[in-house]
Amino acid sequence: MPIEFETERLLLRQWRAPDRAPFAELNADPIVMAYFPALLTRKESDAIADRAERLIAERGWGAWATEIKATGQFIGFVGLNVPRSDLPISPCVEILWRLGHAHWHRGFATEAARGALQVGFELLDLAEIVAFTAPTNTRSRAVMTRLGMQMDAATFEHPGLPGGHVLRTHCSYRLSRETWLSRRRDESFCKILPGEGNPTPDSGP
Repeated sequence: MPIEFETERLLLRQWRAPDRAPFAELNADPIVMAYFPALLTRKESDAIADRAERLIAERGWGAWATEIKATGQFIGFVGLNVPRSDLPISPCVEILWRLGHAHWHRGFATEAARGALQVGFELLDLAEIVAFTAPTNTRSRAVMTRLGMQMDAATFEHPGLPGGHVLRTHCSYRLSRETWLSRRRDESFCKILPGEGNPTPDSGP
């Protein structure tokens, strides 16, 4: 069964049909997509949501639809993902987020990501979780730092972008389960909703 969980202000859950329209809006926003190769069409955006929903249904975890508990408003996704196998840092599980611009600067990405890390390390027993982005994406890098992730010394060239592309060079961050547990102590960042299963991670989508 899909894992769903809540943080202090947010609910991370399986995708629903009404999520598609606001998700398409944020994927067509030049501010949100500044560090992606291109804006997405509605069809491309829906395909991402469909895939995220399918993977969560199949293995229990993934890029969860994220909503504000107080209002029920969908604001984007936060979660865990197995990236493409030809990535220089693969095989790995990454943490990722994409929230509507109106919901930035409120600590939502960090709050939800901490919950996703807790699920990844303590429910799925992942040994390590990584994150990566373009070096110029200082906002996402700041979130990675707040999560306690450490930056790798070397950058890498993303195989999904052509040589010379301004976003091809990426920096990567990582956090081990051992480090997470040593820092977390008794603090809890999320609550698993009742009735959910306890799936194990697989080798990829």
